[in-house]
Amino acid sequence: MKIEEVPQDLKYCEGAVMRDQNYAVDEEGRYHMVKSDGWAPKNDALDLALEEDKDKEERSRMAMRTSTDFQGFELPLSHQPSAHCENGAISTLLRYYGIELSEPMIFGLASGLFFVHLPFIKMSGMPVTAFRTFPGVLFKRITKLLGIKTETRRYLSQERAMKALDHILIDQKTPVGCVVGMFDLPYLPPEYRFRFNGHNICIIGKDEKSNHYCVLDSNATQKVTISREDLMKVRFAPGGTYPLLGQMYWIKSVPEQLPDMKTLVVKSIRKTCWYMVSQPGFIHIAGANGILYLSRRIRTWEQTMGARRAKLNLAQLIRMLEEIGTGGAGFRFIYGAFLQEAAEKTGLSFLNDYSVRITEIGDLWRVFAYKASRIIKKRAGENYTYDDLADLLQVIGDKEKAFFRELAEAVR
Repeated sequence: MKIEEVPQDLKYCEGAVMRDQNYAVDEEGRYHMVKSDGWAPKNDALDLALEEDKDKEERSRMAMRTSTDFQGFELPLSHQPSAHCENGAISTLLRYYGIELSEPMIFGLASGLFFVHLPFIKMSGMPVTAFRTFPGVLFKRITKLLGIKTETRRYLSQERAMKALDHILIDQKTPVGCVVGMFDLPYLPPEYRFRFNGHNICIIGKDEKSNHYCVLDSNATQKVTISREDLMKVRFAPGGTYPLLGQMYWIKSVPEQLPDMKTLVVKSIRKTCWYMVSQPGFIHIAGANGILYLSRRIRTWEQTMGARRAKLNLAQLIRMLEEIGTGGAGFRFIYGAFLQEAAEKTGLSFLNDYSVRITEIGDLWRVFAYKASRIIKKRAGENYTYDDLADLLQVIGDKEKAFFRELAEAVR
């Protein structure tokens, strides 16, 4: 995706502090992070999902409450937007300890790129499809790789969870990452709120008088605040794919010297390639095999589910593919930016060629999302079918299989 192609289809973001961040290339093929006001295929998918949403009545009563005024204890951390929430939260925690790693480097070093289609795990009653590792894995991987000591806690008691947060934040003067549910986040536009319990934010301050916390949400354009009551609610959000139990995480100590970057890059690329193409054949739901598996399944959706249900499944797939800021490429653009930056930092110039190739694959994922959205909301002269989508997924799956096999060979 080129910079001029970054979508600016403002609809649900108007008047909100939330904006998508996309990775796109300039005329020379260099990656940049570019702000986006939304994407029409995602809006189409969201429109359909909202029509069927059992929480529609509750959402209609919601008001977006955005406060950026904060007075109280606050750690010296600036706000930096990112394309994805967990990358952004990790970046914030690392920056506090003087470790400057870009979002693409965090994502790539943590071997965050993945694919899995899980028909037996449901979100909003429909199968989960993931284009990256599961929430929480990135933090564990990147800190282990860098030799950083961390701690993650979950709680049965809401009050204990909040007291523990205050202790780490105020007494130990340490920023804290929290995993929260999106449905009750007050500064999100109501239309963006669905029961996904895997959003990451970073708590960096507290005003004891107002009982509000200062939040760095990397999908926002600036610092925001949240009340103690609201923060407790989203930390223990019900529903979703799994219970949250007040999950929070933080860094305890960092090494005096970080490991050699070239060694880390090669190791992480090998691991990503293994996840994508070296899974046993019987694990047909994951990696490039998973893309081909989805291709076979999607071909039968309309016949087996009926037109309405098939469209709802497409809508969920588009939302997971876009997942706030990936540009509709399922994190392929972020990985392309990682390979490009890794080539600069390590001298492994051949990684630039692979950056170009994964960018082209990301563009195909965007075409898939566009065609899927046209099935959801037909336009004159555009008559795409589920067979068309299945055929395109077959092409993408074959290309990703070849890409990761060749990349693995190149870094051997």
